[in-house]
Amino acid sequence: MITSSSEKTEDTKLDITLRPQNFSEYVGQEKTKRNLNILIKAAKKRKEPIEHVLLYGPAGLGKTTLAHIIANEMASNIRATSGPAIEKVGDLGSILTNLNDGDILFIDEIHRLNKLIEEVLYPAMEDFKLDIIIGKGPSAKTLQLDLPRFTLIGATTRLGSISSPLRNRFGVIHRLDFYENEDIEKIIHRSSKILEIPIDSVSAKTISKSSRRTPRVANRLLKRVRDFTQVENKEQITEELSREALSNLEIDHLGLEPTDRQILTTIIEKFSGGPVGIQTLATATMEEVETIEDVYEPFLIQIGFLARTPRGRVATESAYKHMGIKYDKEKQDQLF
Repeated sequence: MITSSSEKTEDTKLDITLRPQNFSEYVGQEKTKRNLNILIKAAKKRKEPIEHVLLYGPAGLGKTTLAHIIANEMASNIRATSGPAIEKVGDLGSILTNLNDGDILFIDEIHRLNKLIEEVLYPAMEDFKLDIIIGKGPSAKTLQLDLPRFTLIGATTRLGSISSPLRNRFGVIHRLDFYENEDIEKIIHRSSKILEIPIDSVSAKTISKSSRRTPRVANRLLKRVRDFTQVENKEQITEELSREALSNLEIDHLGLEPTDRQILTTIIEKFSGGPVGIQTLATATMEEVETIEDVYEPFLIQIGFLARTPRGRVATESAYKHMGIKYDKEKQDQLF
């Protein structure tokens, strides 16, 4: 799925190339940038590490980028890992003991840490202590090690999945929202310069409207349109080339692709517009529940095509119109 906001292997190199290095290069999320900037400047004046930071919001909005910008602004080293990668307490202990004062530990998908590792994090975050249990049974002993004064930056797409004790140990919590199309256009123009492929304003607007208001998707689409442009032996991305490339990718002017449309048509045609339970919907579309919840639903809800009700998912009037299906208002009003 090219419009998926989840990170792919191919994105890693692209993200490093296109990733802003400081707040002045970072487009959008103005409130979050302003508050983080104040946090960093105050910490620098006190000559202290910044408080632990938790960033949450849909995938692809710049949580990892912000973590690296914070490290750059603080002139700190950053060690990046993810919740699923820390399988044992010893893995976390190895990471923590290899940090230096002022270093930043970035944990992506922090909601996927197991509970045992979370419990080790509590004293590490609060008191900069690491408790190690040596031996087993009655003869077991606890050894406490001092840790450097580090900063933990956590990123998650599911704030509610993080336990309260862990969440409460973050001094700063910020939500990242979907971008406005104008900001996405600015990102596309910046990325096109780095990729050395000229693009006009109309083409940037065309791509931005199909980018699901997500920078990662915008950069991915720009790369695909660039490929199409170069194969056509053109030196600049034009509106015609943009539309043709997006059409080849089966992405419409709102950023919906075949699976999005399949989810909507399934709800409308097989379940009379809903409500339909997420398990049933997953079975009918042959997609995993987590994929629907994490990849497709957030954007469909954001643009008003899908609604969650106590009884299940319901397609809205806007979804009917977009799919070109007649909407029975009296019948559908009874669903909400």
